Amino acid sequence: PGYTVANVCWWYAMGADTDWTVTPRPVYYADGRKEPDCYTRPPALHDELTEKLGTFPLFHFWGPGADLVSSQWIIDATRHIMATRTPDLALCYLPHLDYDLQRFGPDDPRSHRAAADLDRAMGPLLDDAKTQGRTVVALSEYGITRVERPVDINRALRRAGLLEVHTQDGMEYLDPMASRAFAVADHQLAHIYVRRPEDLEATRAALADLPGIEQLLDDEGKKAHHLDHPRSGELVAVAEKDAWFTYYYWLDDARAPDFAQLVEIHRKPGYDPVELFMDPHDPYIRVKAVSAVARKKLGMRYRMAVVPLDPSPIRGSHGRLPTNDDEGPLILCSTPHTLGSRVQATEVKSLLLQLAGLQEANP
Repeated sequence: PGYTVANVCWWYAMGADTDWTVTPRPVYYADGRKEPDCYTRPPALHDELTEKLGTFPLFHFWGPGADLVSSQWIIDATRHIMATRTPDLALCYLPHLDYDLQRFGPDDPRSHRAAADLDRAMGPLLDDAKTQGRTVVALSEYGITRVERPVDINRALRRAGLLEVHTQDGMEYLDPMASRAFAVADHQLAHIYVRRPEDLEATRAALADLPGIEQLLDDEGKKAHHLDHPRSGELVAVAEKDAWFTYYYWLDDARAPDFAQLVEIHRKPGYDPVELFMDPHDPYIRVKAVSAVARKKLGMRYRMAVVPLDPSPIRGSHGRLPTNDDEGPLILCSTPHTLGSRVQATEVKSLLLQLAGLQEANP
C-alpha cells in the first residue's frame, strides 16, 4: 500500500502482490508442444514487451542452450518498466551466472568470462538506475562451489528395498505412494521422505555408508539448521563439499523414463543440472536436435531428447553452508556504509524496503 513494485522474471513472481510482474511461462499445447512465452501482470504488458523485445527466449533461459540471451531480455524488460512505470521498488533476476558455473565450476575461465559478459550487459541498466537516482542492490542467493562427485541417493534407497517403481512400456517411474522412503534431490541437499516411523532406522542404515553424504539430519538436526518445516523430509541429507545429489532412481539406463533425457522440470522428482548439457556420447545428438527443431517449426510434435544420463560433467553446485565467506552468497549496495559486515537472508526484505524509503529502520 502506498508504493509500487515491479518483479521481472522469476518463477515465484506469479501470484506475488506486485503492480507489475514478468516471468517465464511456456505455452503448453494439448499435443505436447512447448513454445516460449512469458506471463505478465497486468496482461496488456505481455504484448507491449513482446512487440518491443520479441518473444521471451525460453530455450536460452534453461537447458543446453542457456546463455546470456535470456538475461539480456530480462535486462531490457526491466529498463522498459523502469522508464515507463517508475516503480518505487524494482526486482530483477538475472540467471546467467548459474549456467557456466554449474557446467564448468567457479574457477573455470569460461565462468569468469560469463561474469564479465553479464557485467557488460548490465551496464545500461545500472546507468538508468543512476540517472533516476535509484539505490542499487546486487544480491546472490548462494555461492556456487566446485564439485566432482554425483551421489545417487535414490538408487541407494532402491537397492535397500525402500524405494518402489512401476513400469510402463519398459520405462520405470518412481512410485512415491508405494515407497517406504524416497529422496527429492536439490543440489547439495536431499529431503528424504519416510512413510512410516518404523522405517526411519532402515533408511538411515541404507544411507549411512553412502559415499558423498556428510550429514543426515533428523528432527533435532533439522531444527538446529532451521529446516524443520512440516513439508521437509523426515531426514535431510547434506552432501560432502565436493559432492551433489542426483534424482536418478533407475538401476539400468535402458529403463530410464523418456523424460530423463528432456528438459523437464515438472516430471523429474528433483533438480537435474545435467539439463545444461547435450549428450556428449551421442555422435548424432546435434542432428537429432536439428530434426526436432524442424518438426517444431512445421507445427509437428517433437521430442528434444538431448540431455545425457551421465551426471559426471557437473562441476558446480550449492546448498551446503559455506566453509568460508568467500564461498557464500554476496550482497552489494551502491549507497556507502549501508550494510554491516554480515546480513542475514531473513533481513534482506526489510533492508530493501528501508533503502526504498518504504519502511523505518529498526532501532
